[in-house]
Amino acid sequence: MAGSERRVTGRRAAVLGHPVAHSLSPVLHRAAYDALGLDGWRYEAIDTTEEQLPALVASLDASWAGLSLTMPLKHAVIPLLDHVDPLANVVGAVNTLVVQPTGGRRPTFVGTNTDVHGLVAALREGLGERSVTSAVVLGAGATAASTLAALAELGCTSPTVLVRSLGRTGGLQRAAHRMGVEPRFEVLDSSGASVLGRLAGADVVVATLPSHAADPVADAIATSGTTPGGVLLDVVYDPRPTALSAAWSAGGGTVVGGERMLLHQAAEQVRLMTGRLPPLAAMDTALESALATA
Repeated sequence: MAGSERRVTGRRAAVLGHPVAHSLSPVLHRAAYDALGLDGWRYEAIDTTEEQLPALVASLDASWAGLSLTMPLKHAVIPLLDHVDPLANVVGAVNTLVVQPTGGRRPTFVGTNTDVHGLVAALREGLGERSVTSAVVLGAGATAASTLAALAELGCTSPTVLVRSLGRTGGLQRAAHRMGVEPRFEVLDSSGASVLGRLAGADVVVATLPSHAADPVADAIATSGTTPGGVLLDVVYDPRPTALSAAWSAGGGTVVGGERMLLHQAAEQVRLMTGRLPPLAAMDTALESALATA
């Protein structure tokens, strides 16, 4: 690689969250730095609570390239930013803080959302050239808001959102209003049996629930002999496959693992933080190796 491409050294980046020790972001970003020849670049995981976040962000200087943000920080970081890009503002969740040096003592902090990019890219792997006219989302958290934006980009602006409690959908409903999409909210019962028809008939199903929370739905699919017709993306990738992914695949449906979203959203973060085209193949290889080891 030409020396001019290797002259940028010493910048830092990190993933913040609580807990965060399990994060595979360091694997992905370090693999990208190695492939890009970014000598001296560092990427680490820093366990950070909402209460600790303001002080950490305030301490960032021009040696930093950016931060990846996971739960519970995707909302908490917004008031600490100088600018929030339109997509992140509409979604109401920032998963990437880009540090832009200004020549002064304090850099500018820009918040973006690469989860939407990751969701779209992952779903397109499963969809191929197929269009999306119907979709179901399981869950109502920050990832569900990004999912609504991703589905709108793919052509579906009226998905069904299945939640365990309608009383916890206020944030998602406000985000949907800002996006101009009109989801239908329905209750996901404890057994999951009542929603099988909706799941089986959807072009896309995106599960944004925590690990094992969708297991009752998986059991209902397996015991009912449901034949899914669309693509499932379960954002959880530990265990791999999840019970829902295994049941969906056994029924004949197409499954996209949650690690594909992780890969693509991280690749977009690399592009934003380094200004380089992300080395997707190198990042993919590192991710698969880490998952196989785990």
